[in-house]
Amino acid sequence: MKLHCGQFKLDLTRPHVMGILNVTPDSFSDGGHYSQVDAALQHALTLIDEGVDILDIGGESTRPNATPVTLAQELDRVIPVIEALVAHQINIPISIDTYKPAVMSAAIAAGASIVNDVRALQEDGAIAAVADTDVGVCLMHMQGTPQTMQDHPNYVDVVKEVCAFLSERVSVCQQAGIASNRLLIDPGFGFGKTRRHNITLIQQLDALTKLNLPILVGLSRKSVLGQVTGHDVDARLYASVAAAVISVMKGAHIVRVHDVKATVEALKVVVAAIAPI
Repeated sequence: MKLHCGQFKLDLTRPHVMGILNVTPDSFSDGGHYSQVDAALQHALTLIDEGVDILDIGGESTRPNATPVTLAQELDRVIPVIEALVAHQINIPISIDTYKPAVMSAAIAAGASIVNDVRALQEDGAIAAVADTDVGVCLMHMQGTPQTMQDHPNYVDVVKEVCAFLSERVSVCQQAGIASNRLLIDPGFGFGKTRRHNITLIQQLDALTKLNLPILVGLSRKSVLGQVTGHDVDARLYASVAAAVISVMKGAHIVRVHDVKATVEALKVVVAAIAPI
């Protein structure tokens, strides 16, 4: 299985690690740490040294109850960072974490090769922003919005409903001319889900493989891990690595993480353990 994203063709027969680079003041884990371009660039280079495969740049927090930012604010945060990374000639894909079509277009023009959209290209103009490009696209499931999603998440069957939503969005994208080899799916852990919903999705993650597309999982430092371990966000390293390992063994192709080095090393063991002898 390969993901086509711009100039890159990622061979997903081995798990890939997407490193999180939030250039926001209010993200739930690392908000404010890398909001300046120099700090963001240095952290990106550190993640590359640690073995990251993809860098995911975000300029608007999507944590529960996050305050939306304006288009101008988001552009001012992410575009200089993308331009700095491109100028540094990094040789890995840059992903833009946004649901705004104008940010997608500007980021692609600046050098991004993946669009990672928590709203699965449902905003007006989002499909048009990517359809005639060659970028990869990640479609994520979310019930509600970041401002409402954790109020009263409710499903009859969370796995079936997440799969049905993602299948419908994939069909819409394909009808718009977006090739299947450019698409990723993400069940959206923590986005309109209770602890029980999240655990059920982890247990049955392999159900998503029936869509025959690469699966991206983002569980790093999330509240469900704190609910299981009892630890605050900055003490969830071991839980996050465990979640990444389990996700890959359940069928995930890409894991989106804060702690790149630990995850890369853990997944090397997974690959060695499941490889033919």
